[in-house]
Amino acid sequence: MKPFDFKKEYKDLYAPKTTPEIITVPKANYIAVRGNGNPNEEGGAYKQAIGILFAVAYTIKMSYKSDYKMEGFYEYVVPPLEGLWWQEDADTVNYADKDSFQWISLIRLPEFVTEKDFAWAVRTASEKKKMDCSPAEFLTLDEGECVQILHKGPFDTEPASVAAMNEYLKQTGYVEDISDARRHHEIYLTDTRKTAPEKWKTVIRHPVRKEKRGML
Repeated sequence: MKPFDFKKEYKDLYAPKTTPEIITVPKANYIAVRGNGNPNEEGGAYKQAIGILFAVAYTIKMSYKSDYKMEGFYEYVVPPLEGLWWQEDADTVNYADKDSFQWISLIRLPEFVTEKDFAWAVRTASEKKKMDCSPAEFLTLDEGECVQILHKGPFDTEPASVAAMNEYLKQTGYVEDISDARRHHEIYLTDTRKTAPEKWKTVIRHPVRKEKRGML
């Protein structure tokens, strides 16, 4: 039996069209690491966060080979890296000012992982990888209704895809609903270390709500 693959099983979440669409995103749990600053900084906080995320993710994935057993465990492919992004006191993302980025880096967890299991994985990853994985937290997101699109190309060209989403919202009676609880969300479908920027694939997702129209 092949390992469960989130990208293949949930194509509505991980394989959207290159044109905008409305989707209802179900509640899910994640490994999360929070931070700020330029994600391109070599050896910076973002790169360290990614290392922590994958250390914990693979500890959970390979837990069946250890003495620790997780109830309901099934073999699976580690889901893609994701991220929530924002800048303080800004309604939109300024891609030119990367130093002011606030972010929460994420990897989705299978449903069987409990907070107890998660705590075990953080401790075990820290011991085995000889690194401090304590910044990792168990985070539940309930995004609800969102607009999303598949963006192809470098991250700095994302504004064109965001503009397409905003135009689509105007036509369908929705408005963006970005807040402290609901952020600009990206899912990275390609390994940027091995792929040319023009071939990068990124899911861009924004929370939305129906526009309230006044009475005549």
